[in-house]
Amino acid sequence: MQLVSNGEHSPQAQSVALARAAARLTENASVSAKRLGQSVQHFLAGPQGFATAFAALNEAFGGGFKVGSAELDDADAATERAGRLAGQFVFDDQVHFLREDADPVLFEPLTGMIGLAADLLDLPRGADTDLERIRFAHFLKEVYLDSDTKVALLSGAPAENPDGAMLTNDMMIAAREAVNTAVGGRRLLSHCVIAPGHPGWLEEIDRVHAELKPDGWKGYSVGEPFGPAKLRYRLDDEAVMYPAYERLVRAGVKQLCIHKGILPEGHEEFMPGALPFADVSDVGPAARDWPELNFVIYHAGFKTVPQPSAADLDAFDRSGRIDWVTDLAEVPERYGVTNVYADIAASFAFTVLTHPRLCAGMIGTLRAGLGDDHVFWGTDSVWYGSPQWQIEAFRRLEMPEDLSERFGWAPFGEADGAFKSGVLGLNAAPFYGLDPADYAEGAAFDDLPAIQADYLRRGGQRSNLAYGYVAPDGA
Repeated sequence: MQLVSNGEHSPQAQSVALARAAARLTENASVSAKRLGQSVQHFLAGPQGFATAFAALNEAFGGGFKVGSAELDDADAATERAGRLAGQFVFDDQVHFLREDADPVLFEPLTGMIGLAADLLDLPRGADTDLERIRFAHFLKEVYLDSDTKVALLSGAPAENPDGAMLTNDMMIAAREAVNTAVGGRRLLSHCVIAPGHPGWLEEIDRVHAELKPDGWKGYSVGEPFGPAKLRYRLDDEAVMYPAYERLVRAGVKQLCIHKGILPEGHEEFMPGALPFADVSDVGPAARDWPELNFVIYHAGFKTVPQPSAADLDAFDRSGRIDWVTDLAEVPERYGVTNVYADIAASFAFTVLTHPRLCAGMIGTLRAGLGDDHVFWGTDSVWYGSPQWQIEAFRRLEMPEDLSERFGWAPFGEADGAFKSGVLGLNAAPFYGLDPADYAEGAAFDDLPAIQADYLRRGGQRSNLAYGYVAPDGA
């Protein structure tokens, strides 16, 4: 219960509120586990453990998450709720894993996810450098066996040093084919990465369309995400980007997902000049000029991590504005476009447990500006570990009444209600030719349900783990 970094920013020290929540969770989980004859770890991995965790957060923050008294007191009630929601269509449109042949020196040190060099972020070395947790096998376990995710979209990032690529375009497509062949259905979709400025990058777009048939494209306008980058671009650069858009439109691949925001604190020190390429000021002009494309802005453009400071929180409570998120939400009205969407991956993960009011405000802002059906679900797993803790947090997150009254943000509704079901998967499904009915319980769409059932019979259990760097005690 504190800010966990996926390696793209420095972790903050645990707040007083979260320390209080963690202590209460430990206390309550220990009592409940003893009563049930379970270990604390086993209890926390189950449905009643989730309810206990969010109840502790409610105590710390004075609310924020919906927790029923029955699921706190009755393991069967908690299990019933989890089983009822397990069939919900969840489409995670941003997942990752690390290639098998990644150079461990190049990607060291890690704590369960891709990270910037520890020296760069002044993080301790040697705590946990197990790359296996972010490779393919563990990715499959976390996403398909240990979460309610029904379909996932594999993504990547550019690397100016080819050895530093998490996955190549061919690797991503190979993973898609491997998963879908194994289960006999369409469970993994795949991006390919657009890399403006790299040698032969336009020709690579043509090759990918001809040979690999991607489900969409992913770009980093700030360039390589894990170090100083030279090859940056703006989406509205007519000389650089518009020839690429022409190729996408010609090939009929309409989804262009762009990493925006989440600049680390002190970014000018090791990402000098990144700011004008990381903001969302280029989204509106590009979307206006290219209505044939859908611009999906990853991380909802949330500006800076770690965030927020006391001043940021005070400004949010007074105005309702969130740096760059509000700017993104204003794009449709300002530019007269309907082809701009927000994915909340990472931004949701690092706000929902640390500042749930701010997280609710982010989603309310996007919903009001972009529209209910223009907000997409993503988790950035496995960089953030199991997707399930994020799914559960979103299902429970509530809009504070005072924010709703002051800024007109509508309540989110039930976990399986129209708005939350839309965000969790129904909004993005048509973009990728997915029919949620194919994935409903009992639909016999493919072999994945049988694989999952066998996993559980063999004693499989969710970890609910969040991977990442946390600040050392006393930091």
